[in-house]
Amino acid sequence: MILRRLVFAVLLLLSGLPAAPAQAHPHVWVTARSELIYGADGRLAAVRHAWTFDEMFSSFSTQGLDANGDGQFSREELQPLAEVNVTSLDEFKFFTFGKFDGDKRVSFAKPVDYWLEMGADKLLTLHFTLPVKENAPAASQPFRVEVYDPTYFVAFEFAKENPAKTVSAPTGCGVALERPKAPDPGQQKTLSESFFTGLSPGSNFGAQFSNTLLVACK
Repeated sequence: MILRRLVFAVLLLLSGLPAAPAQAHPHVWVTARSELIYGADGRLAAVRHAWTFDEMFSSFSTQGLDANGDGQFSREELQPLAEVNVTSLDEFKFFTFGKFDGDKRVSFAKPVDYWLEMGADKLLTLHFTLPVKENAPAASQPFRVEVYDPTYFVAFEFAKENPAKTVSAPTGCGVALERPKAPDPGQQKTLSESFFTGLSPGSNFGAQFSNTLLVACK
């Protein structure tokens, strides 16, 4: 029985597991690092992500992918899974929302340079780059990039060290990270499957747990 419409297609494998209607959200945890890449015109050109998944997700999603049986996962063995992941994330705008000048939106193209790797710690990391498609902020204009899952199925936490940086940015431009507040104990108790099933279509519940990259230039 499928627990919920799953964010990463690999999680469809969970359809063979017993249902857990009382299990609270989130179900997947991601440790993120991001790079904000500038073009020669001084505008944001792309966002490059590296998302490291929790131990359970990493272990479960790679079952049966060691094609040569050597106990290792090569980039080639993981590439079909990477393809499925980024294709599935398209519906959710890759959990990446660029904004400036109030709520003007940056439009991102489909990801490029994407791949998965398995670290020595046996944790799976998805790398991908989102090129800016249109409506990039003007050169040196402040903007923000919010990273979150609107459904709160996936919880994002940026790395404690070197969580984000700019690449080829104009002199004086830098990025700061604004982390979300954790749900209070009372709120956490309400985050059951039934709660999320009852949300209206298009609900943006997870926005309150957004990690926000704030970019400004002196």
